[in-house]
Amino acid sequence: MLPTTDDIAKFISVAPDANEGKALIFLQWANSLDEALSLFFEDPDQYSQPPPNKDNPRSQPNGADTQGLPPSYESHRNPVSRPQRGSHTNVVIQAAEVRARDEQEMQNMLQNIQRVYQIYNSDIEPEHEDGDYVTCNCEAHQYRRRKAKRTGVQEMWSKAVMYPGEKAYHDCYQNSVFTNNPYRRLPTPFGISNYVMRRPDPFRYTASVRQTLSLNATLNMRAQTAVNSMEPQCNIWEMDDPAVADQGTSSVEKTGSVETGKHSKLSSFKKALSMRSAEKAAAKADKLTARAWELRNAILREENGRWPDWEMREIVTIYQDRVGMTQKIAELRTQYPLEYLHLLRAGYFEPIPVDWATRISNPLKFRIDAPAGWRGITPTWRGYENTAEERLYWVLNHRVGSKGAWMKPDFISAMDMARRRMATAVEPPPAYYSPDDTFRLQDASEEYSRQVMPAPFRAFDLPETAADNTMILLDVSGSMEFDPLRPVYKEYLITGFTSSTQPKNKDVAKAIIRRFTDAMSNHDHNTHGYQLVTFASKASNIGLINHANLDDMWNNVKFGGGTRVMIGWQKIKDLHFQRYSESATYHPVYGWQAGPQTPILRLLLLLDGEATDMDEFELDLLGLSWVHVTIFLIGVDGCPHHHRHANELQRISQANPHVSFVEAQGNTPERYVTHELLKRHLGYDVSMSEFERLEQFPASAEPPLYEE
Repeated sequence: MLPTTDDIAKFISVAPDANEGKALIFLQWANSLDEALSLFFEDPDQYSQPPPNKDNPRSQPNGADTQGLPPSYESHRNPVSRPQRGSHTNVVIQAAEVRARDEQEMQNMLQNIQRVYQIYNSDIEPEHEDGDYVTCNCEAHQYRRRKAKRTGVQEMWSKAVMYPGEKAYHDCYQNSVFTNNPYRRLPTPFGISNYVMRRPDPFRYTASVRQTLSLNATLNMRAQTAVNSMEPQCNIWEMDDPAVADQGTSSVEKTGSVETGKHSKLSSFKKALSMRSAEKAAAKADKLTARAWELRNAILREENGRWPDWEMREIVTIYQDRVGMTQKIAELRTQYPLEYLHLLRAGYFEPIPVDWATRISNPLKFRIDAPAGWRGITPTWRGYENTAEERLYWVLNHRVGSKGAWMKPDFISAMDMARRRMATAVEPPPAYYSPDDTFRLQDASEEYSRQVMPAPFRAFDLPETAADNTMILLDVSGSMEFDPLRPVYKEYLITGFTSSTQPKNKDVAKAIIRRFTDAMSNHDHNTHGYQLVTFASKASNIGLINHANLDDMWNNVKFGGGTRVMIGWQKIKDLHFQRYSESATYHPVYGWQAGPQTPILRLLLLLDGEATDMDEFELDLLGLSWVHVTIFLIGVDGCPHHHRHANELQRISQANPHVSFVEAQGNTPERYVTHELLKRHLGYDVSMSEFERLEQFPASAEPPLYEE
């Protein structure tokens, strides 16, 4: 930018440690006052030396790495000496810390208002037809006023994650004339009503969703194209080579040159124009080169700040290799350094920090809302529900071996696929019918619900060994205890709920756990039992459960709260590594790191819906080789939500051989479910005869005793 006297004065008023000369330099290198201030606070001395130019490509600001190429992750050489990651920060980390303070509170407030006004689609915010925005005290206007007070936080977050040239926006304006929100002209999902709380209309909602999806796709494509066009035209890691450094400016110089051709009366004038054009091209080339050096040094500072020692770099290297992103990350770093820097600042290339699991809100729990202007991290962030889902699909799209793009299905496509899946349900195999299935014992019904049959079992992971550690993680959120309800849809809008004649989910879960642990006890002759951990809004270690003590231990299980699987998963990891601590190490940032001798953890996870942090859980599992997770998804009979979640788990299990899942809906054939769970948990095709032997507890043997 070309700074004015007012710009310099404003800069000094915000950064009193800077003098006029330093303010001028930072403003010249930035595109805006805010960007200049951010650069100054990040490193006040980065422009202490003259900027590099094409005639002297080896000159670098701030004494950056003179070798040109950054140290490899495997290298133990560390130019920045920091004992821990805790001291490192950047604009994304700072904005995330501010946003996390009330992010969950705002999400809870919206969910409460939606329940009050019986709005069941999570993407619809209530609207009030009557009443003044300032004076009306209804819940809808209270929420809108709270959103308006949060625009400062939203602006800070937008500036931290936006790419150059993008503009921030929000939906808190009362007059859409003064906003650059590209979604402002989309149709509302609400019908017309006077003096009452407006109700969503099914047909208007469908039209609104379709147009939003179309606009998302258009804006995502434009954004990715724009970011690609801003990438340096040369390899910023080979700029020490004059030939490479001039590569990125040759096109500029060629464009700026003017061929004179034949001599004419205007030849002298053309020559003058040619000289002026050449000067402009040279100045532009110098500016592009300087920006390339600036980008390179920003990447080096961020890498050295995030991974200041060899141990962290080794953990990051192993993580990238296990996830299958090493090649893509290297390509990004070389060919798309601008996008690489943005993803690097957001932690895309390293394991999830261990302390995020216990936070109420963290950078992977942030809501993404394109019409409201709440942005994600990647250029194509529009359409994702939260930052964890965005990162998960980015990883799936950029892993080695990915066949085509793992595009996230949009809402309408996901619902259509769920309905198609639901239509494939058939009668379960009669060989598994049992008089002691829960729904029969409770006289809920006489008929089994139709089930979607899984594909024939195929072993993708290694089979179980005697050294493996089996544990159970149980969802105890409030929905597990509720009377089962089925949503009623009109097109894609939920208009209400109807009851389903089936047992409560907690009763089905208990029955499956009993059958599973009995069979496992016969399989591995475990006389002690299996560790049971529960999770909702917090996690609890129930202890070892077995055939003899399950009923007593079940009395300690408390139901109620949200569905935070990560907090339960963290408890499971702690218990596993405490048991095998001699074979593992603990890192203060990334948590437990398994060693080559650490036994495999085989986890049975039971839940009745999508956890609020399920994407974060699936993302974490992608980087782990020491765990196999078998998921049992319990669902309401004929519920599209259940089948939508089942489709998502199917996609994840296809991408990660360490994850498998079984689902059942309604009145469940529990023996069939247990057999399928055992196949996946043990890692081999358990025959029907072997299953019948495992499920029969030996009559002559005493039940195993529980031991602390």
